[in-house]
Amino acid sequence: MLRQALILLLLAASPAHALDGADFDPAEVDIADAINCHLDAPSYNAFAWALSGEEKLAERFGWRKIESPNPFLAQYELPQPVLVTGTWSTRRIAFSSSGVMAILDLADPAEIAKEEGIVNALESDAAVAEIARAAQTAGVATRNEVEAETPFRKFLGQRILVDVTEPANEADEFGTHTVIARSISNVTSHPGKTLYGCSYRIELLDRDGKPL
Repeated sequence: MLRQALILLLLAASPAHALDGADFDPAEVDIADAINCHLDAPSYNAFAWALSGEEKLAERFGWRKIESPNPFLAQYELPQPVLVTGTWSTRRIAFSSSGVMAILDLADPAEIAKEEGIVNALESDAAVAEIARAAQTAGVATRNEVEAETPFRKFLGQRILVDVTEPANEADEFGTHTVIARSISNVTSHPGKTLYGCSYRIELLDRDGKPL
C-alpha cells in the first residue's frame, strides 16, 4: 500500500497523469466495478488507499476487517453479498499489493476461467502427472496415490485488458506503464476458494523509458 500511495502522489502532482475527472470521489466507487476492472489505475489506487487512510472508507462502508491466513492479502467481509460475475456473488474480498479480488466458493478456478477465456499459466496438472509417472516407474507409489497426496492444483491466469505506456515528456519528469488485467487464481491459504478480481499496476518510467 505504501508503494501505491507514493505512485498516487506522483501521479496527482502531474497534470498529464491526473485522476480521471476533477470530482473523483473514492467513496462513490462500487467494489464490483473495482473487481471487474471498470476503473482506471490511478482511480483504483486512490480508492484502495482511502479504504484505510484518513478517509477510513472501509469503516464507512461497514466492511469488517478479518484476519487473513495469507500475509499478502488484506481481507474484508462486506455487509451484503456483491454480485461479481454471472451468478457468482460473495461477501468476502481481499486486496493484494496491486489489486482486489472476490473470494468465491469455487474449488476449481478453471470453471470460471473457461468462461473468461483465461488459461492456467502454470502446468500444475502436467507437473503432478510427471511426478506420478516417475514415482510409478521407481515403484515408490502409484499414480492414484501421488494424485491423492497432492489434491491442490495451483491456478494462476490473467487476461490483459489495458497495456499502455506513456513516455515522459517535457512537462513530466517520468512516464508510466499501466497494465490492467482480469486475474483468476487460487492459493493454499484459501482451500476450496477461487480468487476472482482485477490487478491495476502502474510502473513509473524515467526519461529513457526504464523503470524507476
